[in-house]
Amino acid sequence: MYTISKEFHFSASHQLVGLPPEHPCSHLHGHNYVVTVELKSETLNEVGFVQDYRELQEIKDLIDQKLDHKHLNDVFPKQTSAECIAKFLYGLFKINYPLLSAVIVSETPKTAARYER
Repeated sequence: MYTISKEFHFSASHQLVGLPPEHPCSHLHGHNYVVTVELKSETLNEVGFVQDYRELQEIKDLIDQKLDHKHLNDVFPKQTSAECIAKFLYGLFKINYPLLSAVIVSETPKTAARYER
């Protein structure tokens, strides 16, 4: 099995709902997010790729246009935890990228949430 990954970066604010008022994430705050997409295949294409990284431009464009410097509570239909963002993006990207195997969302250099089916 071959796996490739590519990182995309964006900055945004959010506020998690349902937490106690003293929890820092219940307040408006921001992160420099890293979204990593992974694609898997048992075979390589005719030039030796799982998929050409340049073909992932649509993911970068969507992140730049819809997420970068936005308030994520205005963008996502549900909670804006890293876990929920990863699942939502997986469903969105899987439509055009059938080899997509996972989406990882990191809010800090020390934390990450992964969604895969």
